[in-house]
Amino acid sequence: MITIAKPTFDEKEIQAIQQVLDSGMLASGAITEEFQNHFARYIGVQYGVATSSGTTALEILLRAIGIGKGDKVITTPFSFIASTNCIVYVGGTPIFADIDPTTFNITPENVEQKLIENPDTKAILIVHLLGHPCDMDAFVALAKKYKVLLLEDSAQAHGATYKNKKAGSFGTAAAFSFYPTKNMTTSEGGIIVTDNQAIAEKAKLLINHGMQIRYYHNEIGYNYRMTNISAAIGLCQLEKLDKFNERRIQIAQYYDKNIQNPIITLPTVLPNVKHCYHQYCLLIHDGKRDAFVDHLTKNNIGHGIHYPITIPEQKCYEHFNFDTNFPIANQIKSQIVSIPVHPALTDDEIKTVAQVVNEFV
Repeated sequence: MITIAKPTFDEKEIQAIQQVLDSGMLASGAITEEFQNHFARYIGVQYGVATSSGTTALEILLRAIGIGKGDKVITTPFSFIASTNCIVYVGGTPIFADIDPTTFNITPENVEQKLIENPDTKAILIVHLLGHPCDMDAFVALAKKYKVLLLEDSAQAHGATYKNKKAGSFGTAAAFSFYPTKNMTTSEGGIIVTDNQAIAEKAKLLINHGMQIRYYHNEIGYNYRMTNISAAIGLCQLEKLDKFNERRIQIAQYYDKNIQNPIITLPTVLPNVKHCYHQYCLLIHDGKRDAFVDHLTKNNIGHGIHYPITIPEQKCYEHFNFDTNFPIANQIKSQIVSIPVHPALTDDEIKTVAQVVNEFV
């Protein structure tokens, strides 16, 4: 089986974990602080606050900037559910805007329409889906025009750039995930990055039971800290991230050149963007997506459908009565399939994937 994802480790991570184990300091500490500082510098911002997951990073980001009960946040209907759950966790109200048919990202035009319809909106939470950054010039301008906060869910965009500036460095704050399938991992984990000191300090308080001094709790907080073990893995992975991404780009370029199938559309990369290819997604036309998935399965090619239904359609949100009329997102969900693009793939495996895709009739 050629897997859809595979974390890439070597002796360096093993030694780093062993050093933490030998130290006896397993919980959040100096190694975690070192990692969050290094990652913030990599993104190009001043502050990083490492957390237990990408989801907790998103939740704490919203809490730290003051999003609360009834506050409206515009976001995408086409993403992993955490990008909406975090709004619900803090008592906010998600407002959905449709996506672009080529990048699958939320569009500035659709967001502006929602801002006009909802003048009391507090924030825009964009998602750099699949590793392709959103149109950041337009979103920065929208946030300024309508006086709302701009937040970036960069969980799939480690190292991706827009006009040579890293995803996660444009808005008021951003969140990343380090889940094992991401472009780099800490096993589980996440991080908030920002240039705003007050947001960083608030986030640090909230992830640590509301404590600045041990056993003195300034407010109700959470145990959302990253461990030193995870951070040690993260430090090693961060050193390799650019190399990992370059390999992903090489694989994507091979697919771009060698996959030729008349019922398949390949990914689009817009000008001024560096796609980091968290996923390489195909669109399968003529109602053939299920047959294509069966074809991949029979040929032992790992795959994924990101995502089979939109967030507003999820059963857990039935009681919200969200609008589910998003023509582009509803079209894409029935066509999209991810194929392997992770850096552990061999050249022979890449050729096999392309060949199998081309053989589908």
